Parts: sequence; structure tokens; C-alpha cells
Amino acid sequence: MKACCYSLFLCLFASLCQMSISLNFPDDVGGDCRTFINETEKVVYERTEENVSLLYKAWSDLLGESTGQIRLNRLHVPRAPHLQDCKLSGEMNHRLDARLPNGSFPPWTVWKGLLDYLPLLPVEEQLKQYRDHVISQGAYPPWIMGSDEENYPLTRKVQRDLWLHQHPVDCNDPSVKFLVADWERLPGFGIGAQLAGMCGLLAIAINEKRVLVTDYYNRADHAGCKGSSRSRWSCYFIPETSPECRKRAFELKDDKAAWGKGIITVKENYTSKEIWAGHVPRAWGNPWSIMQPTTEINGSLLLHHRKMDRRWWRAQAIHYLMRFQSEYTCNLMNIARHTAFGWEAAKMVLASSSKNLFEAEQESKLDIERFVWSNHKPWLPRPLLSMHVRMGDKACEMKVVGFDDYMKLAEKVRRRFPHLNRVWLSTEMQDVVDRSKSYEGWRFHYTNVTRQAGNITMATYEASLGRETSTNYPLVNFLMATEADFFIGALGSTWCFLIDGMRNTGGKVMSGYLSVNKDRFW
Repeated sequence: MKACCYSLFLCLFASLCQMSISLNFPDDVGGDCRTFINETEKVVYERTEENVSLLYKAWSDLLGESTGQIRLNRLHVPRAPHLQDCKLSGEMNHRLDARLPNGSFPPWTVWKGLLDYLPLLPVEEQLKQYRDHVISQGAYPPWIMGSDEENYPLTRKVQRDLWLHQHPVDCNDPSVKFLVADWERLPGFGIGAQLAGMCGLLAIAINEKRVLVTDYYNRADHAGCKGSSRSRWSCYFIPETSPECRKRAFELKDDKAAWGKGIITVKENYTSKEIWAGHVPRAWGNPWSIMQPTTEINGSLLLHHRKMDRRWWRAQAIHYLMRFQSEYTCNLMNIARHTAFGWEAAKMVLASSSKNLFEAEQESKLDIERFVWSNHKPWLPRPLLSMHVRMGDKACEMKVVGFDDYMKLAEKVRRRFPHLNRVWLSTEMQDVVDRSKSYEGWRFHYTNVTRQAGNITMATYEASLGRETSTNYPLVNFLMATEADFFIGALGSTWCFLIDGMRNTGGKVMSGYLSVNKDRFW
């Protein structure tokens, strides 16, 4: 009660002071008031900063990142707009990636979000039947963002067809054939090269009408990947095929008759040339022939190049393989967003709320929040430009350029979009991070990881980080790049090549791509 009275007194006294100043009272009256108002504003600011810090730490605690004691009850913590419910997201992803018990399509609908979970009354069963009809007639997978005009040609159809190919109704049908392949693990092969190799194996599987089943993934062979996801792609993303097909494929690996009939093959059945430069699937014609130029090099759009078909196919393949994040990857992204943007999100939430942080009550979710708004992606400050600066040992494969050249392209983007001032910076070089601090007017965000201080090989650098860190932070940077509004990179880098493909099948083809070099396939 005393605290409330004191607060009321402060407010009344401050109001009287404001009035005395506005009426130009003598300094012997207004001077003390000015001092009082300044001190009061300082106290209010400090209390606001304290609340921001408290909320940020409370969110950190929910992520398991806090090292201090949190005074807020978890039930009273305001919702974090930049964080995702990874458990719910994982459950929804698995539901959307599995056939229903009767063998029909997953619950893909013409809507987004969790509307499929909305209970229907008996009189509304007709709606359910109509929905099922729509799905079977051609509803597109829910991981596709944007319209046909915002993606590479035929992206929505290709992604649907890839899912159908990889998820036959009956995996035990004798006509279903398999290709079982480990991920590439030769020394010196980065994540980008591993992904490019698997894109080639998926192309072989499509051409030979086989279901691709991925096996050992060395980058998931660490303590962070638990249980059955250890050493598997499923630690990071939804598996490329169904559990039933995976089980059947490994049964056939032990069946000599299956080998004799060609029902089962493995990576070793194919040459390196077939994997890395083999035939792009022609099941959809030549959609790359109508791709519009949206990549700029040296001030001009890249109109033609020799490997347009490979660019289109790798974009489709990488998007399918990375279509749904696992709960583990979702948590990694939560931590990255919270570290970079959590403080700003806390200020935003507190500024928009009329409630006292310490008196907040748990609110029951409304239907529109549970079923409709559930599909909204976590908050990011926008516009955001992603930049991958590849240097170091990459000089033996492509022309590398300095950080200043990347920033010249960033300034070019900002001349067209003057409200742009944020960069998500991805690089292995500490010097680049240090140099970024000299660019006034830009806000740089990046993962907190040890970077190279000298010119060592990427393999040596990754070994110094350890397998878990050297896998997690590049994937976080990759996914942040696909979410960003703009992207600057180097076409000579396989990593940038794949990021560009993921963006061009993720609704961002019209955002364009600015490259600092013209290497490889051009």
C-alpha cells in the first residue's frame, strides 16, 4: 500500500513540476522540478532496463541457457515472439510428413497452421470429406512458401512428387526398389559438399525409380544427437523417407536374392561422376529453361550459364531434404535468435504490454491463436540481410575477395531499401567479424563461435571446434540465410550455391542474389 501511495505521489509531483516548467515559473521553483524530473526519468529507465533484463533471463531459463536464479514464475512469463514451440512444431511436422492409417495423404490442406486439429462436429464431416478430396486431387506440401511466381518453376509440383516418390503406400511391395547411401565422409568434404553429393544420389534414385534411404551421417555422430537420431540425418531434419521404407531397405540389405535382382543398391554401385555430375531428372521436362535471371554479378544480371539444370535440381533436392526441422534443430534456432535478438524482443514485449511484468496472469489461448496464428514464423527484426563471407583456404578453388567488396554490395541494397541496417554475418574468419565493427550505421549479428585467426584449412578449423559445434553453427547460419530478406555471397562457394537454391524454392526468388564473384559453372 505504501509503495502504491509513493508511486502516486511521484506521478502527481512530476505532473506539477511539468506544469511549472511549461508555465515558465522562476528557476528557484522550476529548477528543483527539473532536477526531480531528470532523476525520476533515470529511475524509471533503470527499472525498465531491469525488467527487460529480467524477462530476457526468464526466456533464457526456458531455453536452458540461464546461469542465474530467475524470480519470475514460468507460468507468468510473457510469450516470446522470437521463440518457437519446438515440441509442438516437431509433432506437427511428423503429422504432416506421414500418411494417415488408411494410406491416404497426410493432412495437407488449403490452410496453414494447426487447423487440422480443430475438432469437427458430426454435421461438419462433409467438410472433412471435401478436404480429403482436395488433398488427393493436388494439394501442395505445407513446407512450400509463396506462389509459383515466387519460386523456381514447378517447385510446388516437384516437391509434392518427391514426397510421393519417397513415401510409397506399401514399402513391402516387391516392385519398390531402394538405394541406401551413407553421407560422404572423405576428409576435406564440408557440409556443402556432403549435401551436394546427396542431391546427386537423390537424382539417381529418381531416375532409377528407387526410394533413397540415407544411412550413416558422420556430422550427427555426437552427444547432442540422442537415441535413434545419433549418426542420422534425422537428428537435424525430418527423414527423407518413411520409417516403414527405412526398415524394409535394411532388411533387403541382408537378402542376397534382393541384391541379385537389383532391388537394392548402395552408393558404391555408382561412380563419382554419376553422383556429382550425373543426369538431372527429366521427369518434369526442362523447367530450368524458363528460369528468369535474378542473380547479379558486377552490376549485371546473369542471363545464361552452362549448368542451369544442375542449379534448378539441387535447389529442389536440398529443399526436400531440409523441408522440416527436427526438434533439435528448432532448439538450436531458438538459441541463436534469442542470443541475437532476445533483448530487443523483451523491450518490444514490455513496451507493448499494459500489464506489470510481476503481476502478469496466465492467459488461456484463444482458438484463433491456437489454430490460425500457430503457423506464424518466429519474429525476426526486418529487413535483414544475410551475408556469407568465404575466404581462407577457399582461395585454391575460387577467387576470394575482401570484406569491403561484400559491404559495397550491402550498401547497394540499402540505397534501394534505405530502412535496411541489419546483417546476419556468416564467416569462418575472425578478421571479418572484427572489421564489421568499423562500419557505422550497420548492426551485425553472428553466432558466438571461435573463428579462424589465420589461414588454415577448413578441415583443421572444424576439427578444432569439435564435431557438434562445427555442424550446428553452420546449419544455423544456413537456415538464418534462408529466412533473411536479402542475401550476398559468392557463387564459387557450394555453400552459397545451396543457400541460393533453398531461398529460390522458399518463396524468395524475387529477392535476388548479389554475388561477389563469377566462378564455377558460369
